[in-house]
Amino acid sequence: MDILSIVEWVGEARTAAIFGLITGIIFGVAAQRSSFCLRAATVEFARGHLGPRVSVWLLTFSTAVVWVQGAQMLGLMRAEDARMMAVTGSWSGAIIGGLVFGAGMVLARGCSGRLLVLAATGNLRAVVSGLIFAVVAQMSLQGWLSPLRDKLAGLWITEGGRNLNLLDTAHVPEGSGLALGLALALVALWYAHQNKIGTRVLVFASGVGFAVAVGWALTFGLSQVSFDPVQIESATFTGPSANTLMFFLESNPVLQFDIGLVPGVFIGAFLASAFTREFQFQGFQDADNMKRAITGAALMGFGGMLAGGCAIGAGVTGGSIFAGTAWLALFCMWIGAIITDFLVDQSAQKVPV
Repeated sequence: MDILSIVEWVGEARTAAIFGLITGIIFGVAAQRSSFCLRAATVEFARGHLGPRVSVWLLTFSTAVVWVQGAQMLGLMRAEDARMMAVTGSWSGAIIGGLVFGAGMVLARGCSGRLLVLAATGNLRAVVSGLIFAVVAQMSLQGWLSPLRDKLAGLWITEGGRNLNLLDTAHVPEGSGLALGLALALVALWYAHQNKIGTRVLVFASGVGFAVAVGWALTFGLSQVSFDPVQIESATFTGPSANTLMFFLESNPVLQFDIGLVPGVFIGAFLASAFTREFQFQGFQDADNMKRAITGAALMGFGGMLAGGCAIGAGVTGGSIFAGTAWLALFCMWIGAIITDFLVDQSAQKVPV
């Protein structure tokens, strides 16, 4: 059954939600089985160790680039049509938001995507943190924090009313993005070999990158047959978390890709943890741990909305199409996380008892 047949059968809005659900389930299963987490990778890097977490993250990022750039060369999507690329980007938002998000994910002990996966495996700390994240993201999008977000985002924006495509700006030959992705994947595989990471983890780590490509391809395909304009997007959790929250609070909710994505990730991660008997209820260790997690979640909610995406949305999804502000936001997330880990966790370990 092709996309047009699905649209004629269930309608455009339901098709978009179904595509989000498919993308989310693939992401959820792969992320749960590979333990993919940007926060873990940055902390490992901050402590001078290029270990398994860095290897998994780099493999996910590189394979996302490979899958997405390959899909583009096959005509399955066009990066210039993506919502992230078709709107004005914010350099200041990427810098400030990236730093804030990076700090938040260290405090919360997981980025927004990781928290959603953990919540599906019975982690109640992640459930509470995820709800705080979604509420603050919505406040930053349309609520009390939106004026501050707009002001900070407007300090330095991209020219021409569009985001910057790094490949086009560099005037590199066609296929350069795919070549870079393959080169990074080889580096990731080398580090994975050094860290004795098994084949199963490698497959699922690349599956996270594959989920990103699936989202791009499905929404692009829908846009080609839809009567109404369709946003070409893929996995991200700042805007979708806020939209999913409001979907259950509004009297006339609207189905879209986001509304399928978040439940899809939850379902996929839950099924993966249940199948492997890793589902287990966990709570906060103490009051300090709870305060830290809530603070981190709030910082991620604002930082992710300001940066134009979370560790997945900007760090992998936006990076896979070489959106300039996404790469800058990802870099700043690493910097923010490294600084926070040094100031908060590493410094605490050095204090004599």
